[in-house]
Amino acid sequence: MALGEERLLGHPVIEALVLAILLGMIIRTVWAPTGHAAERIKPGVGFTAKQILEVAVCLLGASVDLAQLLKAGPALGVGIVLLVVLGLSGSYLLGRTLGLPHKLAVLVACGNSICGNSAIAAVAPVIEAEPEHVASAIAFTAILGVVVVIGLPLLVRPLGLSFYQYGVLAGLTVYAVPQVLAAAFPVSVLSGQVGTLVKLVRVLMLGPVVFYFALRHRPTGHTAGQGHAVTTPRFSITRFVPWFIIGFLALAALRSFGAIPLAAVTPTRVISGWLTVAAMAALGLGVDLKAIKSVGRPVIMTVTGSLMLLLVLAVGLIHVLKIR
Repeated sequence: MALGEERLLGHPVIEALVLAILLGMIIRTVWAPTGHAAERIKPGVGFTAKQILEVAVCLLGASVDLAQLLKAGPALGVGIVLLVVLGLSGSYLLGRTLGLPHKLAVLVACGNSICGNSAIAAVAPVIEAEPEHVASAIAFTAILGVVVVIGLPLLVRPLGLSFYQYGVLAGLTVYAVPQVLAAAFPVSVLSGQVGTLVKLVRVLMLGPVVFYFALRHRPTGHTAGQGHAVTTPRFSITRFVPWFIIGFLALAALRSFGAIPLAAVTPTRVISGWLTVAAMAALGLGVDLKAIKSVGRPVIMTVTGSLMLLLVLAVGLIHVLKIR
């Protein structure tokens, strides 16, 4: 996924996915439209960051070798479940130790351990979190996620990771699906494909987690401190299993069974790649660096500490479960 930027030793200096995020962030920082202009731009940015990305991830399934990605066997599935459970518990305890309120600590833990903003948005109404808690949990998580995208590939050599192992590491630790793509594909195609699969399985853990908090939390009918009635969302399979995950797995299965011709693989991968680059730019446009000023120190310390915990857990699980 190189756009033709300057190369060094045959490799892009900055991969297209990372470059797109950085350009989006720079544009958002130096030029923040307001009023009518902002309202005109917002729908397009949101559509590209979400729907276009989902299509890209779905199409990616047509170019993966599912058998190769699943070579780790049940150990990989066990590792994903353990990572989410341990990450949730550790992040929540860290947040509470640093003084975060219960609901904010839950939101930060879910966002870090599962799938970033999507997890925060899904859990918030279930525990009736206050709007300011949701905003705090999302703000710094998005910014730190970009730092992870840029810095995580630097750990490949120091940790002695294979491309497969790095893909697992990225899938287990990076917050959101687009960030996994940006952190893993620049290392290798295999890393990107493995990271995507691991991340999508990790996203599926959102269903059981939301169900758990729904059982634990006694609804009051009002959002704390707001006095507005809370509308309980209707059950939908796509709320817990997003359509693009189903599509990715379906296309990957068809590819493995030979139902998708080899001639269609390369064009599909190219289309998916360009759609992903567009989504990365939109993701960057949604990152507000100025939001750091509005986030308290306990939130920053919790999110950062939680990331360190996830990294340690992921590397440990990779070696303990002998994922090669």
